[in-house]
Amino acid sequence: MKFREIERILLADGWRFKNARGSHYYYTHPQKAGKITIPNHPGDLDKRTARTILQQAGLLEEWRKQL
Repeated sequence: MKFREIERILLADGWRFKNARGSHYYYTHPQKAGKITIPNHPGDLDKRTARTILQQAGLLEEWRKQL
């Protein structure tokens, strides 16, 4: 999955962009605890990285088939 695909999934779930440092983008959710960090590198993210991001957001089961 590409950065923009994961970002689109998080934004649709209510996550909000907080800030960026270099090539890493940080998102928070008004009702869920914690923050999510997504690296914005060219090409696809590693499958393990994408899986971890979706797991932290509580969305892994919905998107497992696309990984």
